[in-house]
Amino acid sequence: MADNDSTSTATATAAASPIPKSPEVRRWADEPDDVPEEPEAPSTSSDTATAELGSLSIDESKKVNNFLDDPEDSNIQAVTAGETPYTSAMRFEELNISPELLKGLYVEMKFERPSKIQSISLPMILTPPFKNLIAQAHNGSGKTTCFVLGMLSRVDPKLPYPQALCICPTRELAIQNMEVLLKMGKFTGITSELGLPADKANYRSTYKTPVTAQVIIGTPGTINKWIAIKRLATSNLKILVFDEADHMLAEGGFKEDSLRIMRDIVKSSSRCQVLLFSATFNDTVKAFVSKIVKDLFVQEYNQLFVKKEELSLDSVKQYKVKVPNEPSKIMVIKDKIMELGQKVGQTIIFVRTRRSAGMLHEELSKYGYEVTTIQGALNQEDRDKIVKEFKDGMTQVLISTDVLARGFDQSQVNLVVNFDLPIRHDFPSEPDYEVYLHRIGRAGRFGRKGAVFNLLCDNRDAMIMEKIERHFNHYVTEVPSWDSDEQFEDALKKAGLM
Repeated sequence: MADNDSTSTATATAAASPIPKSPEVRRWADEPDDVPEEPEAPSTSSDTATAELGSLSIDESKKVNNFLDDPEDSNIQAVTAGETPYTSAMRFEELNISPELLKGLYVEMKFERPSKIQSISLPMILTPPFKNLIAQAHNGSGKTTCFVLGMLSRVDPKLPYPQALCICPTRELAIQNMEVLLKMGKFTGITSELGLPADKANYRSTYKTPVTAQVIIGTPGTINKWIAIKRLATSNLKILVFDEADHMLAEGGFKEDSLRIMRDIVKSSSRCQVLLFSATFNDTVKAFVSKIVKDLFVQEYNQLFVKKEELSLDSVKQYKVKVPNEPSKIMVIKDKIMELGQKVGQTIIFVRTRRSAGMLHEELSKYGYEVTTIQGALNQEDRDKIVKEFKDGMTQVLISTDVLARGFDQSQVNLVVNFDLPIRHDFPSEPDYEVYLHRIGRAGRFGRKGAVFNLLCDNRDAMIMEKIERHFNHYVTEVPSWDSDEQFEDALKKAGLM
């Protein structure tokens, strides 16, 4: 499903940060009424490129950014194609990037050294002949830095035309990635523009205005329209990034829009480097993505993966809470989560449908609790306002459909509540494992402590939870009594939050 309108007008240098606000109608991650998420792509076969498993060692004696949730070395699998040698970067200076970018990393981003994922992937991204990369690394490991630094490092600030393009599934993620780019590239003078649907007032005035920004970050429908009307020239693109690439290329996501963008860029800029990043790649999507990169771009590509069992995020303590009925879920949130959550940070409550979001918001408001709710039926300006208030700490509890499940960074979120467990649209008895992983990844960002409470009220919920536990080989601790204050406090203590 593509974003719905056409153009956005926010062009800025990396030293400024205007973010456009305008209405958008359709949303991928958010279900109308009680219709669950769309299915994943059907199983496809794929030829795998001949590749060698590269052993990229990390110097354990050197301290890596300790605010990032680094996997163990043994769980990082780097598969490199061809004979290009790569050496892990222990310091950003080893990457041969500009002094202006180094200043952005150290002064603005406050980084000390690359995280393990960054130390392995950045040499792959930045070393000529700039091979394509399919990269999976868990939430909070520093993926955004990898592709943002990759884009900024490839741009020539003296050339006034598009050179780097990043595609994101939601406007929230596009805006968030732009904020990182503006911060990291503050001293470079590199210009950037958001490609998001515009309101009708701006539509005609900007319809044919050529994009001159050097880096563009946007959603797939708008970027496709810009390319189609020749507003966005692709002939000089050096690097193309897909964030949350598994969803961008799955049947239930933006597959057709994403493929159209890829084909257009291959025609005009065949040597453009492609980076596909996500925290999750199931086997079906991984096979399809590998085939597309190999067949469409006809280039060698590298791969970086973290083993599935490492993706369960041990820094986040997961709990399951069995309740007698649906109204009891509200009582748990009201009497336990809301009361205790105020002491430990911010909370996100995930629901499956817009209807559930509205119902829960209404019920909690009745009891006098201040909560905000985000879902795709809201207009663009309201969504931006709700996200900004939450990120600024003005609100403590946010109810959300899965529109914020992927990539949403807010370091003060210590609690996540799954009011509804995520299930597959085409197979309601099956969990959506990728969405579950993305949801719990909203808590305990960058290696901080966090807790997740999964609310279960019938045998179906219990069965879904058991399948999630088996899939990740991770037993989820049960809170024995749903109405015991002491047991919830004990759970938060064990999570390191009290």
